[in-house]
Amino acid sequence: MRLFLLLVLLVAQPPGPAATARVSAPLRIAAASDLRFALDEILVGFRAANPTARVEAAYGSSGNFFAQIREGAPFDVFLSADSEYARRLAAEGLSESPFPYAVGRLALVVSKDSGLDPKGFSELLKSPAIRRIAIANPAHAPYGRAAEAALQTWRIRDLVAAKLVLGDSVSQAAQFVDAGAAQAGIVALSLVRSGASRLAFAEIPADTHPPLDQAGVVLKRTPALETARAFQAYLTGDAGRAVLSRYGFGLPSR
Repeated sequence: MRLFLLLVLLVAQPPGPAATARVSAPLRIAAASDLRFALDEILVGFRAANPTARVEAAYGSSGNFFAQIREGAPFDVFLSADSEYARRLAAEGLSESPFPYAVGRLALVVSKDSGLDPKGFSELLKSPAIRRIAIANPAHAPYGRAAEAALQTWRIRDLVAAKLVLGDSVSQAAQFVDAGAAQAGIVALSLVRSGASRLAFAEIPADTHPPLDQAGVVLKRTPALETARAFQAYLTGDAGRAVLSRYGFGLPSR
């Protein structure tokens, strides 16, 4: 009986410091939706290089994530498609200094089955064959603002205003075209560089819109600081840059 009671007490004891240290806090990443495919691949490599790290990524519009983080959303790293959001979090004392990681690029997309040529750009968008043009909501999505700038550069913004349909994020805008809800879209090049994409695309010249300088931050309140900094180093290192380049991102100078 005494032996039995001793065993019960030992099992009931809370884990000591050594056992607790082995359970690391998960790294929660809020990522701009243009990173959906590239970051998934980067995380495969990061997990292989850091087998004890637990990482979770959520994708959405940068503006929405910015607002959520300011309200206390429990993210550890924010990868914004607009470096201004990252700078504002740092200026408000919520994050460490921003780190640039990519330069986004735009593409005009159509369904591969449509027979339309996306290289037609403004002439295509004006044509009767295009009844709906999908873009991300400019109110909170950097790619939506860049898409509107391109339409302004082509001097067709007012002509096609009635055709525009807004996605909550740039990935949703691409989904509208993929699902047939829009005949064309102006979206992130990174979302259609995958061989699995069912969309035909043409890269939109960079001089038609302001640069999509993308930056990330590590949030100061993170309980996973060591993992967050390891991820930052991986993303901005050779392995991360190679994946980003393959998906069509430009790379900031080091």
